[in-house]
Amino acid sequence: MDTITHGIAGALIGKAMFRGDEMFVFRAMNRGRVITWSLMLGAIFPDSDVFRDMFSRNELLILTWHRSITHSLICLPIFALALAAVTQWFVRWRKWDAPSFVALTGIYAVGIGSHILLDLVTSFGTMIWSPLRWSRPAWDLIFIVDFTFTGILLVAQVLPWVYATPDGLRRRALNSWLTFVLGAVIVAGIAQVVGAPISAEAILAVIVILAAVFLLPSLRGFGLKMKRASWNLAGVVVAASYVIAAFYAHHAALDRVQKFAAMEQLDVQAIGALPLPPSLWHWDGLVRAPRGVYETRVDFGDAVVKAGPPVDSAQPLSIEYRFYPDAPANSYIAAAKQLPEVQTVLWFSRFPVIRFHKEGGDAIVEIADLRFPHLRSDRPASFTYQVRFGVAGNILTQGWAK
Repeated sequence: MDTITHGIAGALIGKAMFRGDEMFVFRAMNRGRVITWSLMLGAIFPDSDVFRDMFSRNELLILTWHRSITHSLICLPIFALALAAVTQWFVRWRKWDAPSFVALTGIYAVGIGSHILLDLVTSFGTMIWSPLRWSRPAWDLIFIVDFTFTGILLVAQVLPWVYATPDGLRRRALNSWLTFVLGAVIVAGIAQVVGAPISAEAILAVIVILAAVFLLPSLRGFGLKMKRASWNLAGVVVAASYVIAAFYAHHAALDRVQKFAAMEQLDVQAIGALPLPPSLWHWDGLVRAPRGVYETRVDFGDAVVKAGPPVDSAQPLSIEYRFYPDAPANSYIAAAKQLPEVQTVLWFSRFPVIRFHKEGGDAIVEIADLRFPHLRSDRPASFTYQVRFGVAGNILTQGWAK
């Protein structure tokens, strides 16, 4: 999950469950603010591993280093203790009131733990057992960037400000609603650009829901009666409910993909139902077989699964699918597979497809992980590794396809 969402989640947990105070207020630093800041920093700390990637020329650190040690459950206590020690030294230097060292350690542990959990629910994979084991568990529940989930976490922290006092309440509620509506429209525009368009009906539904959330509590002063911690706790509950809903949606989608694999009598080497933007309704069903990868989209927004002829079979099926075949084996592919970098890419890839083509006298081998959707036809799929061989069989270049 993106770092911003991690930080927002950490701040919300601090306010809802540890009596944290608002982070940005015009008053002296107090214990509550230290709690919220500490939990937020703990929640974003694991992504500090990207700094090594930023200052390195190793293109594969995104696979071998990101989401490893700093995302490890085994190393979590060590990082929590270190961050608590630094924070205690800093607050003593600043002479701020703050929780004890033991409490700070627990707060940082919760923050780091929330980050690891929210990364596990995505499809990228997180090395939670490093350095003992370098596997990448992934629960495939939520897309890596989920604006709906981020919005839930953020709205729960804006509502207490909206309903803090009756003076100017309607203006704050209306302005907040309009701001989030503008954000939704911007997100829809981004989705259109990247090739994951959001329907007009979905955008309208979001606008109506936001209106209800921001404006309805003003009736009869209901929102004014709720304490800030109650708003925050409600946000945690709704966010948790969203993840639970994703769990059941994923189970239903995976069941449909498994039925497809059984119907086609596929020799399954790997199978999964991966979330697609922009909602819980869209899933990408992938099946790795000996000859390549089968893909079938699952859309719970459709009342009936559309029927149509498959790409790779003369027999009609009740579920549409696409087949991405591996290129026939040749000496170039065999040489590429011997490269340590390619072996690392294949270790990371859950649904790899090996392609081969020639450009002039150059031979090009590509390994694409179909776990990451190819949303735009004018760009290579994300995490596509390319090895270019010269006429003499020498390696000219290798790296991520641009």
